[in-house]
Amino acid sequence: MKLSIGIVGLPNVGKSTLFKILTKQEVNIANYPFATIDPNVGVVSVPDERLEKLAKMSASKKIVSAIVEFYDIAGLVKGANKGEGLGNQFLSHIKEVDAIVEVLRCFESEEIIHVEEKVDPLRDLEIINTELILKDLDTAEKRLAKLEGEARSGDKQKAKDLEIAKKIKETLNNNILAVNLDEEILSSQIAKEMNLLTAKRQIYLLNGSESDVNEELKNKIKSLNADYLIMDLANAENVNELIKKAYEILGLISFFTTGEEESRAWTIKKGSKAPQAAGEIHSDFEKKFIRAEVVNCQKLLESGNWSGAKQKGLIRLEGKDYVAQDGDVMVIRHG
Repeated sequence: MKLSIGIVGLPNVGKSTLFKILTKQEVNIANYPFATIDPNVGVVSVPDERLEKLAKMSASKKIVSAIVEFYDIAGLVKGANKGEGLGNQFLSHIKEVDAIVEVLRCFESEEIIHVEEKVDPLRDLEIINTELILKDLDTAEKRLAKLEGEARSGDKQKAKDLEIAKKIKETLNNNILAVNLDEEILSSQIAKEMNLLTAKRQIYLLNGSESDVNEELKNKIKSLNADYLIMDLANAENVNELIKKAYEILGLISFFTTGEEESRAWTIKKGSKAPQAAGEIHSDFEKKFIRAEVVNCQKLLESGNWSGAKQKGLIRLEGKDYVAQDGDVMVIRHG
């Protein structure tokens, strides 16, 4: 399972700076709108001390971290959904991501121009979300037009899909992000097919210091069912907290495999059962799953090696109903 995150924001708010810190890639950062004219894609390793320790314990030849893909798109401006600026061209690039990081500039600076002339993160938040909502409305209306014709055939599923699509459109028309819809609607096939930008979980990266961020902004973000991080990107050297926050809001955990050949971290949804976890390693392992040998990473490290953990009776045999836990080390037995 690969985690992917889209970075959005107005021009000159720190998006490309964030991307550069994340990926250590040299991207075009210039003090004017639309410096980024292609979506920059960077692959970042998920930092995890546990993996390093397991690799050392097993004397692994190779360490394979879980990864996150970051998509940095051109700055959005008012009217982006209609083609204003360059951001509109790239909204399609973040259709497939799992979550969205919205960068809001909270710091004042005479040197760095603001596309809206005045620094106001609340206004910027409204601009970005309005553009995302309008883009989704366009998607929903096109799908509705098609469904209205299909539902006339008497197909019960199409009639149900039509009702769901109407609810989605109504929510967006009320300027409400789709992520706030009922889980039943969001998990429906028709909603998944629409791949709505506003149905993705959001993290707001507030670029500035604590003193630049007021309570009104924090409360607004909470009301959107989202989360935030305050970070001065001008002085930030790493943004591991952002990756941790993304795992948190998406309900993701890591389990490990370790041995002489390699130690590897695998990303799964919280609540996944052992066969699903095995399926991340290889699809055949899920189909032919028999059982898993499981031990907590910390307990394994304290035991010094697999045999030591076995002697202490710490290694458990788990079947198909076992719910994988964060930090599990597994050996999969399959047919």
